[in-house]
Amino acid sequence: MNPNRLRLLAFFAACISASLAAPAGAAGDLLVAPTRLVLEGGRGTEIILNNVGSQPATYRISVELRRMNAEGRLEEVAPEGATEKEKATLAMISYAPRRVTLPPNQPQVVRVGARLSPDLPDGEYRAHMLFRAVPDATPVTSTPRAGLSIALTPIYGVTIPVIVRKGALQASAAISAVHLDRQGGQTALAFTLARSGSRSVYGRLRVTRPGVSKPLYEARGIAVYAELSQRTVSLALSPEAAALMPGTVTVQYLEDNDTGGLIAESQAVLR
Repeated sequence: MNPNRLRLLAFFAACISASLAAPAGAAGDLLVAPTRLVLEGGRGTEIILNNVGSQPATYRISVELRRMNAEGRLEEVAPEGATEKEKATLAMISYAPRRVTLPPNQPQVVRVGARLSPDLPDGEYRAHMLFRAVPDATPVTSTPRAGLSIALTPIYGVTIPVIVRKGALQASAAISAVHLDRQGGQTALAFTLARSGSRSVYGRLRVTRPGVSKPLYEARGIAVYAELSQRTVSLALSPEAAALMPGTVTVQYLEDNDTGGLIAESQAVLR
């Protein structure tokens, strides 16, 4: 078994033993790891699914297109509205299986790869893989009573980005307009995150104050995808975190990996 799969299996074991209610990459009773794929050089990788519920569950796996808007939300792209680059992205991504039935606590591997044609232009290509629960079939029964009865069944799903990169791609980022946004009794840390270069940026945020060793606030999984030059980021703060913010702070955007290299930094006085 390869080291990556061992790490993912260890992750699942830790989640189950700790009885986490909703870890990253979870919806309903499904855990997905990792929650983001980057394929470079034509190499494939694996996703591991785990059903942490008490009953078997079936999931359908598909790939779809989504675009990030200026507020950071991902909006679905209809097939007829896809660009040629987006259509090429769907065609290059391969994965198997496409439907799985998971017994409780029995991890399942999904293999993902990308077929890059020799004439494919250098660049970053992105689609989103969707793992959607297939509800159990419910038998239809007749009733003598008049009227209509409707039963609503929630359908859970997890979506993760699948990013394919070809060529020597670079990107940089900048933070500006850092402020506290107070609306309706809720406080958010808001700023503009700009991106330049030939690929997306992805990282975690850390807010610190001079002379204070512990960060005032941290958040992970903040991206600006390649279709945008900048986006607005708004991070809701708990009352405790909001109370710490006023004053001089340093806001850092860091790589979300083991090295945690600095991508961008800004100083601000929050009021």
